[in-house]
Amino acid sequence: MNRPLRRVAIFCGLLILALLLRINWVQFVQGETLANHENNRRVKIARFAEPRGDIIVAGQPVTGSKEVAGQDYKYKRTFTDGPMYAPVTGYASQAQGMSLLEKTYDSILSGQDDRFAFKRARNVLTGDPLRGGSVVTTIDPKAQKAAYKGLTDLGARGAVVALEPGTGKVLALASAPSYDPSVFAGMTFKESDRFQALVADKSKPLANRALRETFPPGSTFKILTAAAALEHGVVTDVDAPSGAPSPYPLPLSTSKIGSEAGDAVCAKASLKTAMQFSCNNVFLDAASRLGPEKMRETAEKFGFNADVYSEDFGDMLAYKSLYPDRLDKPGTALTGMGQGSLTSTPMQMAMVTAAIANDGELMQPYIVDKLVDPELSPVEEHEPKLKSRAVSEETARSVREMMEFTAREGSAKGALIDGITVGGKTGTAQRGVDVDDEVPYGWFVSYGKNADGASVAVAVFIDPTDMDISRADISGGRLGSPIARQVMRAVLVK
Repeated sequence: MNRPLRRVAIFCGLLILALLLRINWVQFVQGETLANHENNRRVKIARFAEPRGDIIVAGQPVTGSKEVAGQDYKYKRTFTDGPMYAPVTGYASQAQGMSLLEKTYDSILSGQDDRFAFKRARNVLTGDPLRGGSVVTTIDPKAQKAAYKGLTDLGARGAVVALEPGTGKVLALASAPSYDPSVFAGMTFKESDRFQALVADKSKPLANRALRETFPPGSTFKILTAAAALEHGVVTDVDAPSGAPSPYPLPLSTSKIGSEAGDAVCAKASLKTAMQFSCNNVFLDAASRLGPEKMRETAEKFGFNADVYSEDFGDMLAYKSLYPDRLDKPGTALTGMGQGSLTSTPMQMAMVTAAIANDGELMQPYIVDKLVDPELSPVEEHEPKLKSRAVSEETARSVREMMEFTAREGSAKGALIDGITVGGKTGTAQRGVDVDDEVPYGWFVSYGKNADGASVAVAVFIDPTDMDISRADISGGRLGSPIARQVMRAVLVK
């Protein structure tokens, strides 16, 4: 063989070898990944070839499957009370994909989970159709309804989160405005147009405000500031005068910050009085005396700065709530009253409140109680998990004392329930550089405990952008406390 032919033969041999290597790589290394890739049409067809398992609330399914004639995708998803439960279930659309629990537990719901391998093999032999498992949630339907109705009756953008302090169970997770996942569950052009209309809607109905948007928490953060001050010994007596002047001179600044209650009430007020009337000066002063490191340390024990992709939220994916690094003195002081560069999700403020109600122990929030197979036998059950010891039992007790006094004698009276021990804190959070041009946010956090020992912690967030309301009428107590009250009643009053 002459030299040119030999070179061509060697080159062709190398190409064949490379092709063989690539084929084996794709088949044996990447095969499973490609076979299960979400853009693999065969995977999508298989996913909707049989009815999906259900997402369960209090023993009742809030999802279903409907047969569709004349399509590759034989079944499409249906939702009961779709807008109310959408922040929990997410959507499962033949065209748009999946989100939230529908996505997280797709392998269970579609019956493709490896733990169902024996059942799939049995079904092949018997000819029975493939059936999916179900996801049993921790949601309390009465609490969820109270939360969603409270938001929609206001006509507000907002969110409500309710937690069981002793376990971390999510009892309510509502966001408004919301959407019905059923209206774009299929493959038609009309359904695609509906989805695009939701995407384009300026009120952001697809947004999960409870978990995936952050806002300045305003005065609700003062319960954490109070906890930090007590935990680190900056305050030793909640009834002792603070010495903080009102209006308060912001460190390294010519600015002075006043309080709605007025200087006569707030000047040198005790921590307890400051909580009652939401006096900014006392909490600005406490944060300044604590310094950024101690404030951040306490905030992180309550869950701030947690990695979104860690297991901190169990089966939920939540955006990070931020207590910033490298704060200067004025920035640190502002965080004491829940302003500055501090941001929080409603879930995070519910966690703070739940930890205070639970003697300082923060339980990891979770929304799935158990996974069951098609015969409803448990496949996996969730056990409550301690996330952190946020503050001591003594500190938590002192903060509860102040929050309960605020509910009885202060700005949180709107949350009181006969026969229930209630603690609360209002919040109004400024946004934007020029606060006069932006309507503030309204916040309210509370907890309730009944005579049987059952308890619930609630965070309510209100964005009044779409509301026909004067700026003077925007406050967490006026807007948020009635919603929190109804949610607590739904859980605690039987």
